[in-house]
Amino acid sequence: MTKVFIYPVNSLILADLVERFGHKPLTMMNQVREKVTNISLDSPPVNITPEDPKIGLRYAAVEVPAGVRGRMALIGPLIEEAEAAIIVENPPANFGCVGCNRTNELMKYLVRDKGVPVLEVKYPESNDDAHDFVNKIAAFLRSLPKEKPEEDEKLTEEDPAEKEAEK
Repeated sequence: MTKVFIYPVNSLILADLVERFGHKPLTMMNQVREKVTNISLDSPPVNITPEDPKIGLRYAAVEVPAGVRGRMALIGPLIEEAEAAIIVENPPANFGCVGCNRTNELMKYLVRDKGVPVLEVKYPESNDDAHDFVNKIAAFLRSLPKEKPEEDEKLTEEDPAEKEAEK
């Protein structure tokens, strides 16, 4: 299962497509869920720990608006974890808006700079475009490995030991 970063990071449509093809979508929703259900938060309306601003500073300088750093505190670790990415260009706000173009540009730059396989598709404007959009994403997701080679090696290494233990 490949960890796929999606942009826009809160797109339910992309998250669903990634899951349907057996991969793990890296989404903002999971990050927010973790924040609001974490017992270590003292003030749930704020949903911030003392470590969060430090995490944001790893991706954006102190001169950058606080909103960018705050978003990057959640999104940056997703980018680091990504093994592939899907970027939708020119999506409408209701497709999964992040709300800050500076953050959007920084995210896309960091994903492209990471060197993982990236599919960049234009948001569809017609039914034919929508079919092509889904087909391109499906082809990309099919091309990604379902399991990592390291995991396969570990499984084959463990098998002989397990067989001997059974004897």
